[in-house]
Amino acid sequence: MLPLLHPGEEVLVNTYAYRAGPPQAGDLVVAQHPTQPGLRLIKWVVYVDGQACFLRGINETASTDSRAFGLLPHTALLGQVVCRFP
Repeated sequence: MLPLLHPGEEVLVNTYAYRAGPPQAGDLVVAQHPTQPGLRLIKWVVYVDGQACFLRGINETASTDSRAFGLLPHTALLGQVVCRFP
């Protein structure tokens, strides 16, 4: 499968999205990588389990996501992607 975003594309992120409530399955989010603090990830929320969520990339064969690092706490979510710009 092809990547959702390509080099040079930009996204608009709502950084307030999860202050009022938790993420929902199907949300596209920006999150901090759990072991590389300077790296940001853009992934889909597959399911929410309490205060953590399972994230999955659209390019399943080449994506580093919750299959590799497990559930990610909500505090690692930086916001919800609301728009993409080519």
